[in-house]
Amino acid sequence: MSRRGTALAAVLFALLFLAGCGSDEGVPATTGSGATKTTTEVVVQTASEGFDAAAVYREAAPGVVTIRSIFDEGAAEGSGFVLDAEGRIVTNAHVVTDGEGEDRKEAKAVFVEFPDRNVVAAKIVGFDPFADVALLEVEPDGFDLHPLKLGDDSELVVGQPVAAIGSPFGEQQSLSIGVVSATDRSVKSLTQFQIEGAIQTDASINPGNSGGPLLDAEARVIGINQQIETSSGANDGVGFAVPISTIERSLAQLQRRGRADYAYIGVSSQALYPQLARKLGLDAEHGGLLAEVVPGGPADKAGLKGGDDKLRFQGIPYETGGDTILAVDGREVVEPDDLARYISSFQPGEKVTLEVLHANGDRERIEVTLGKRPVAGSSG
Repeated sequence: MSRRGTALAAVLFALLFLAGCGSDEGVPATTGSGATKTTTEVVVQTASEGFDAAAVYREAAPGVVTIRSIFDEGAAEGSGFVLDAEGRIVTNAHVVTDGEGEDRKEAKAVFVEFPDRNVVAAKIVGFDPFADVALLEVEPDGFDLHPLKLGDDSELVVGQPVAAIGSPFGEQQSLSIGVVSATDRSVKSLTQFQIEGAIQTDASINPGNSGGPLLDAEARVIGINQQIETSSGANDGVGFAVPISTIERSLAQLQRRGRADYAYIGVSSQALYPQLARKLGLDAEHGGLLAEVVPGGPADKAGLKGGDDKLRFQGIPYETGGDTILAVDGREVVEPDDLARYISSFQPGEKVTLEVLHANGDRERIEVTLGKRPVAGSSG
């Protein structure tokens, strides 16, 4: 057979093979032995199917702004988004403040640049260093503001497509897309406390993206881009966003009184898991193993005890010999961040009932009156 004939035969065979791969659901196909089997057509959907990044950008970009802050020494630039038609703007606290701990100060001046190139001065209504959220306000008269819709982070799933809009490296109105890489992460705040429930994403987050929105397929804000974990300072690491549920809780307080207060129990804890529990001889598989109880704090006043011994188990050091918190108001402490997350859902001055396992094996319900979280202190 000629080369041309051989090629034609190969093409015909390939077409017949492809036709055979497209069997309708429920149609019998004959096997080599003469028996029949029922084949099922399986449709595999990708995580980004139906995600129209261009549509998300068209919907959300008019409400994304660039923020410039002027300090006594130097300046900073970040991103933000329009919250409402009254001129309120949301961004990260670290975009408009500087300093450490109690000494963190607001910028001397803040300017907001809108997509239509208008640049206006903004007032800092308040900032929350625990959630790294700041609320700004501009005079809305004469401007066509485009508030963004707020979403819901409670039902996010890993693999869900997302988009980030902001001003990375000063390149305004830049879009990057990716997926939710993980949920319920703990990341650094501007204090010694962690931000719980953070969203991890592989969408490009770079310097200048801070404060800009992380958006779902409906162009709703599900978080604000806050940081990257990287060894180089550029987006070759992991990006994180503060979840919208945390942002809304913070904004509600900032709008009322210009600050956000959080409940405080005064402990640092480590996660208990089955193998560690067996090693320690504890009659529980999960809980918050108290490594430290802050002297004079709410937990200390309630009689809880921290660890007084040390153990290295499976390569990790532990403070042992203290109490273990098993539940907070009936909610079991299972995940490493559960204790901090449960406590942060209360207000200072409220009382909670803890189920506690003592080192001697006794269980007890202890009522604790929560305090107000200090800017510097232990993790819970």
